[in-house]
Amino acid sequence: MFQSLVDKMSQAFAKFRSKGKLTEADVKAGMREIKLALLEADVNFKVVKEFISRVSERAVGKEVLESLLPAQQIVKIVNEELIKLMGGTNQKINISPKPPTVILMCGLQGSGKTTHSAKLARMFRKQGRNPLLVACDIYRPAAIKQLQVVGEQVGVPVFERGTADPVETSELAVKHAIKYGHDIVIIDTAGRLHVDEELMDELRRIKSAVEPTEILLVVDAMTGQDAVNVAESFNELLDITGVILTKMDGDTRGGAALSVKYITGKPIKFIGTGEKLDCLEPFHPDRMASRILGMGDVLTLIEKAEQQIDEKKAAEMEKRLREQSFTLTDFLEQFSMIKDMGSMESLLGMMPGIKPSQLNNAKIDEKAVSRTEAIILSMTPYERDHPDVLNSSRKRRIAAGSGTKVEDVNRLLKQYEQTKQLMKQFSGKKGKRGKFKFPF
Repeated sequence: MFQSLVDKMSQAFAKFRSKGKLTEADVKAGMREIKLALLEADVNFKVVKEFISRVSERAVGKEVLESLLPAQQIVKIVNEELIKLMGGTNQKINISPKPPTVILMCGLQGSGKTTHSAKLARMFRKQGRNPLLVACDIYRPAAIKQLQVVGEQVGVPVFERGTADPVETSELAVKHAIKYGHDIVIIDTAGRLHVDEELMDELRRIKSAVEPTEILLVVDAMTGQDAVNVAESFNELLDITGVILTKMDGDTRGGAALSVKYITGKPIKFIGTGEKLDCLEPFHPDRMASRILGMGDVLTLIEKAEQQIDEKKAAEMEKRLREQSFTLTDFLEQFSMIKDMGSMESLLGMMPGIKPSQLNNAKIDEKAVSRTEAIILSMTPYERDHPDVLNSSRKRRIAAGSGTKVEDVNRLLKQYEQTKQLMKQFSGKKGKRGKFKFPF
């Protein structure tokens, strides 16, 4: 995400840092580099012009040029202006005081509208709500079937009436939701190949019929400047309430994320960060600015960890570690939690100081966790609880059963022993509380 923009911004800031004292000419030269970086990232020209103007005005002020660390002051100003540009704060979904909350999904074909309808439904279900998906795309072949498939995957029912009138279907779906206690209704409408007047009229009629609480436009971030044009067109015709930017994991430029709010005045509410149905993140302008400036996104990383950690299991794990009864089954659980948090590349990308280009050069073995799982699952329950019994013949059997080598089995056992030793330091010696507080 934002690879080229992060690298170019870093280069611009490096020039500021290389000078102890900055002059007005130095600031202007640096601003030119930042301006080029933003234009190359496909940020709208009007947005770039306004942004550079605001940053320059603050950067040549007395508090920056006469400060002891002017480069840090400029980074601070750029960070603040980026946050302001992208909307300031996270904008949550508006929940209707009188259920159900109706969310109308719209967008061009291929933007990921159906998939993101299911992602939203999954998110609401995890929050304890009772969502209902509504199939109103009667034009694209297998669109209804696709919604049913993803609906089943996230455990959310789908209301559909085949190729019947979408306006009538949406009205009946809301009545169905009221009758059966669904507090969220997500309407998946037909995608457009372009801003088609006939289909847009259908959307306006659905809007009039169900009076949605939210009208969310799903836009492909990889289309860059065109994503902003699409958002502007839909906003003029429908008065959207927010945007979901999809394929952000593949967008190395980031122009759409930096332009949408400024051009449309409507906030980005979510970003899609992968194809899986759990790859949906609330859009936080401050965290996104932090990523763009190469400062990581620790808060999102913590949130991902919290979502995967079961408090009861964590308490049991702590007890076993204190009693030094940490087994390979526990070790497997830890790896499964990491795997559920996302790819190693995406997790490392949230760490401060790690640039996207560094991850490109690093050899990240995404299959390592799967191999670890395969090795441990090839052991018997007794072997997992008593790894000391693993002699050479058992190791050969485990390697054959997991499709790995004996060296891989030995490497895993070494990692397990090192983890046990590390946890022993945190938990303190037997009968005496260690000086470290347990980290979980």
